[in-house]
Amino acid sequence: MSRDNKTKPPADTLPAKPLRSAQWFGSQDKNGFMYRSWMKNQGIPEHHFQGKPIIGICNTWSELTPCNSHFRELADSVRRGVLEAGGVPVEFPVFSNGESNLRPTAMLTRNLAAMDVEESIRGNPIDGVVLLVGCDKTTPALVMGAASCDLPTIVVTGGPMLNGKHKGKDVGSGTLVWRMSEDYKAGKISLQEFMDAEADMSRSTGTCNTMGTASTMACMVESLGLSLPQNAAIPAVDARRKTLAHVSGMRIVNMVNEDLRISRLLTRDSLINAIRTTAAIGGSTNAVIHLKAIAARLDIPLTLEDWQTYGQQIPTLVNLQPSGEFLMEDFYYAGGLPAVLKRLGDANLLNKDCLTANGKTLWENNSQAPCYNDDVIRALDNPLCASGGICILRGNLAPRGAVLKPSAASAHLMKHRGRAIVFENFDHYKERIMDDSLDVDASSVLVLKNCGPKGYPGMPEVGNMGLPPKLLKQGVTDMVRISDARMSGTAFGTVVLHVAPEAQEFGPLAAVQDGDWIVLDTDAGSLELEVSADEITARLNQLRAQKIQKKTGGYLQLYIEHVMQADEGCDFDFLVGCRGAAVPGHSH
Repeated sequence: MSRDNKTKPPADTLPAKPLRSAQWFGSQDKNGFMYRSWMKNQGIPEHHFQGKPIIGICNTWSELTPCNSHFRELADSVRRGVLEAGGVPVEFPVFSNGESNLRPTAMLTRNLAAMDVEESIRGNPIDGVVLLVGCDKTTPALVMGAASCDLPTIVVTGGPMLNGKHKGKDVGSGTLVWRMSEDYKAGKISLQEFMDAEADMSRSTGTCNTMGTASTMACMVESLGLSLPQNAAIPAVDARRKTLAHVSGMRIVNMVNEDLRISRLLTRDSLINAIRTTAAIGGSTNAVIHLKAIAARLDIPLTLEDWQTYGQQIPTLVNLQPSGEFLMEDFYYAGGLPAVLKRLGDANLLNKDCLTANGKTLWENNSQAPCYNDDVIRALDNPLCASGGICILRGNLAPRGAVLKPSAASAHLMKHRGRAIVFENFDHYKERIMDDSLDVDASSVLVLKNCGPKGYPGMPEVGNMGLPPKLLKQGVTDMVRISDARMSGTAFGTVVLHVAPEAQEFGPLAAVQDGDWIVLDTDAGSLELEVSADEITARLNQLRAQKIQKKTGGYLQLYIEHVMQADEGCDFDFLVGCRGAAVPGHSH
């Protein structure tokens, strides 16, 4: 096509400042020639290089990530929206950090995925980006990477799968596994009954349909203003999910024209909204780590004390498994997150003026949101849990903090004193927990070490240790469990997690021995080991003398050397901060 056939974009679509992509496509020289020519081998017409915003569709599609297996189709909906609004869509893949199959844990590669996103955005002719997220770690990884570039950004979540159906009842993905596994070990069901439930749990594409980490993070991006309203809960296979993706594609073009960058949406006030929202939805403890890491990418101060100050006394309103009864499909039909934000706002528990991706404030978006089912989304005077915020614990066993999810815990164990049963690592736990001669009773405290960020490494979701079969057969359903690991957001129980410093770094957790007495007091926010400071120090010094340094090489070595502790968000120390998206030098 001749370069004489030029058309100018309409005046009302002109960007607020020169497009970043123009530094690739806008020059009449050798470099401009090469960039345009190579892109034209895809059939892109000349007029697409004349002042139209280039919109990156950052896709985490993978057949190895079942939660995100429908993203090719979802990306097509985004693409149509971008084209309709006058932008040029360019889809690119990034590391798909799926929790379902990835071993040893997707947390090990969350930062790798974030690096992939950051460098893909910065190094390419992109003016704005749509993040396609779903499975647990894909959401924080993509937001972290995008935040460090600080371009106009909008998030489109893939949505939860349909309600599971087992023996005529609704069952939750993930949560069903934990419950039936314990029932099988207790002898309540046969192996065949356990295996028969596999297909019943996961009936469609999409993320876990409980209020697990994926659903929690979907709610987080909506409460942070990074997505359009209703993003969190529309089921993956509902046609309205495609509609939202289409409209998000349209909206990102205008965000580029308005220079509405992610740093204008991600603020301390919006992060406090997310903390309060986590409490109201009964969200996953994993949100504590991910929000800290996201905040640090924009140098926004956020501490464990903020969770205590702003979230501790917020009631849990959303009656979803694992804390409650219903599932994400029911949540959407009941009104979704807008109904929750409306109730929080009416009680003056929101920073209402926070800007969101559609250019309106959070309260403008949600002040009229209806609730269609008060059993699923409860009123503030009838909560599922009166103080549903993540409980922050400190003490000589967790000097830098630990977390517990009250809405998923047992009330009678929230103040507890018991003898420690210690597992030095996860393999030791699996071997020892099955032993019928294990000296354990219902009052014991199960302690798992060396499963933190560096200890496993990667901080896997093994903190919700299954109970000893000998106690399950006696009818015991919960015990206090303590570890430096994480717990799946789909799990439940009185589980203390993210103990910092971790055992591998010689935190006091490493010093715990069988028979030591441990005191948990959630009202006081304390976690204490009844061992003298001198004895703890002596034990730790002995462990230090025995430690053997191992070199692993590769990404694993990079991870071990640079990952920070749980209270710091488990990001790499060299990734903290916003590096912007200055255009790099030419490649030729």
